[in-house]
Amino acid sequence: MEALKQGSDALFILLGGIMVLAMHAGFAFLELGTVRKKNQVNALVKILVDFSVSTVAYFMVGYTVAYGTSFFVGAEQLAAKNGYELVKFFFLLTFAAAIPAIISGGIAERARFGPQLIATAVIVGLVYPLFEGVAWNQAFGIQAWIKSLTGAEFHDFAGSIVVHAMGGWLALPAVILLGARSNRYRKDGAISAHPPSNIPFLALGAWILTVGWFGFNVMSAQTIDKISGLVAVNSLMAMAGGTLAALAIGRNDPGFVHNGPLAGLVAVCAGSDLMHPLGALVVGGVAGFIFVAMFTLTQNKWKIDDVLGVWPLHGLCGAWGGIAAGIFGTKALGGLGGVSLSAQLIGTALGIAWALVAGFIVYGVIKQFSDLRLSQEEEYEGADLSIHRIGATPDREVNW
Repeated sequence: MEALKQGSDALFILLGGIMVLAMHAGFAFLELGTVRKKNQVNALVKILVDFSVSTVAYFMVGYTVAYGTSFFVGAEQLAAKNGYELVKFFFLLTFAAAIPAIISGGIAERARFGPQLIATAVIVGLVYPLFEGVAWNQAFGIQAWIKSLTGAEFHDFAGSIVVHAMGGWLALPAVILLGARSNRYRKDGAISAHPPSNIPFLALGAWILTVGWFGFNVMSAQTIDKISGLVAVNSLMAMAGGTLAALAIGRNDPGFVHNGPLAGLVAVCAGSDLMHPLGALVVGGVAGFIFVAMFTLTQNKWKIDDVLGVWPLHGLCGAWGGIAAGIFGTKALGGLGGVSLSAQLIGTALGIAWALVAGFIVYGVIKQFSDLRLSQEEEYEGADLSIHRIGATPDREVNW
C-alpha cells in the first residue's frame, strides 16, 4: 500500500506539473494576441526561452534556496520514492517560471531579449525562491513570527501572493524603468491606442490558462490524499465571477472579458482550500472589477504602459486574493476557518514589499550595465525583425 501511495502521489503531482506547463502556452498566446503584429514572434520565443532559463536556474539554485534539497546527488537517490522529489521540483518549477512569463507581458514590445533572460535567471534562481521558502517552507522563522502575533500563519494555498502578486509587483519596476512604448503617450496629451493584434489568439491564450489553472490550484495539494473538490469548485466559481464582473464593468470589451476569468483565478488561489463557493464567487467578482478599473486607470490616467496589464491582473488581484483568504476563509463567512485577516495582511505586505524592492534592484542594476530596451529604430521595426529576423507571416512579407 505504501508503494502504491508513493506511485500515486508521483503521478498526481506529475499530472499537475504537465497541466501548469501547458499554461505557459496560454501565457504565450495571450501575449501574442495582445501585442502588435510586429512583435508576435518575440512573444512566442520569450515564453519558451524564459521557461528554459527558469528550468536551469531553479534546478541548480532556486529549489535548493526554497526547500534545501539539492539535486547534486546520485540518480539512485533521486529515484527514491518513485522520484517524488523530482516531480515535485517539476511541479513547483512551473510555478516559478510563471514569474518571468508574467513580467514578459508587462514589458512587451520594447524590451531587449538578453537583459530579460539575465533578469529571469536572477529572479527564478534567488528572488522568488527566498519568498517561496518563507511562505511554504518556514524559512527564516517568519511564519512562526506571524503566528505568534496573530494566532495563525500566513496562508497562501496556491500562490495568490507567492506567484501572482510576486510576478505583478516585480513587473511594475521593470515597466517603470523601461518607460512607455514609443508614441504611446504623445506630447500633446493624446494617447495612441495600440490595439490588440489578434482577439482569437488572445482568447485562446486565456482559455489555455483557465483550463490549466485547475491543475495549478487542485494539484497544489501535492499528495493525492489531500486532494479537495472544494478547491476545484471554488476555482470554477471565482472564474465565473471574474468573467461576469469584467463583462459588466468592461462594457463587453473582449480583452477585458477574457482577462476576467484570469483575474478571478488569480485572486482565489490563496484561499481556494478554505472558502465557501459563494465566497469564491464574490472574490472572483471583486477581482474582475479591480482588473478592469485599474487597467483603465494605469493606462489612461497614470500613463503606465503595462502592455498586458500584469500589475492590475497579477499584482493587485493577487494582493486582493491574499487578503480575501483572511475574510472569506473564516467560519463566519462560511469558510473552514484557521486563518487570520491580520496574518494575511502581514504576509501580503511582506510579499509586495520584497517584490518591489527586488524588482527595482534587479532591473536597476541591469539598466546600469546594459540597455533594457530596444533602440527607437528597432522598436519601430518591431522585435520580430530586430531580434529574430523573421515576422509572424513571412510568406506575406516577401517583396516579389
